Amino acid sequence: MTGPDGALWFTEFTAKKIGRIPTTATVENLKLTEFAIPGSTGPLGITTGPDGALWFTEAVGDKIGRITTTGEVTEFRIPTASSGAIATGPDGALWFTYFRGKVGRMTTTGAVTELTISPENSSPGGITSGPDGALWFTESVSGKIVRMTTDGEMTEFALPNPDAQPWGIATGPDGALWFTEASCVRQQASRCIVGNRIGRITTSGSVTEFAITSDGSETHSITTGPDGALWFTEYYGSRIGRLVLP
Repeated sequence: MTGPDGALWFTEFTAKKIGRIPTTATVENLKLTEFAIPGSTGPLGITTGPDGALWFTEAVGDKIGRITTTGEVTEFRIPTASSGAIATGPDGALWFTYFRGKVGRMTTTGAVTELTISPENSSPGGITSGPDGALWFTESVSGKIVRMTTDGEMTEFALPNPDAQPWGIATGPDGALWFTEASCVRQQASRCIVGNRIGRITTSGSVTEFAITSDGSETHSITTGPDGALWFTEYYGSRIGRLVLP
């Protein structure tokens, strides 16, 4: 993601680091800077905060981290472990998902509120601030996209395929929400062959899906690029995909 300094910032889950690459970097000269995170953190989601710093989740800990563009790290404890994605909300707070059926809200001073999703095993994944002043997140287990106001009022939208597993979500340049979607399309030698789609949902709940040709790669994270296209990762395919808006 693009940080407040114009560079690209990302998490390194296994290495327990936050990375920074300037947009002027090339393959031959990445100019990579890495900042170590203390403890067994497993940094996962990351977003630009309203205070000019980067905020990230710690998937194997019970903390939310803050890192300045110079690498100074501050951690804030949260009541429940295993946080996933994170986004800055329209209310100026940090909103993040838990893998255990909850969504959290944290102010920049560290005050935390938790909201339980029903059912509790819904496993919310990606989260983003929508164009309508609400938060939008995916439910990877129940196959739904959820709209949530900053007061906690939730509206669920079921996807056409009941076996769909949406994960990443982002606001597109067209004023809709775009998300990644995987689903088990067939079994082969006791292994699930994953189908890939990119989905689009309007703020009123109308869903359109676009098939990705690479079989079994599992689309994962997604963001809007500076070129007005949607860019996404393929978890098992080791590729980056680009989708041009119709």
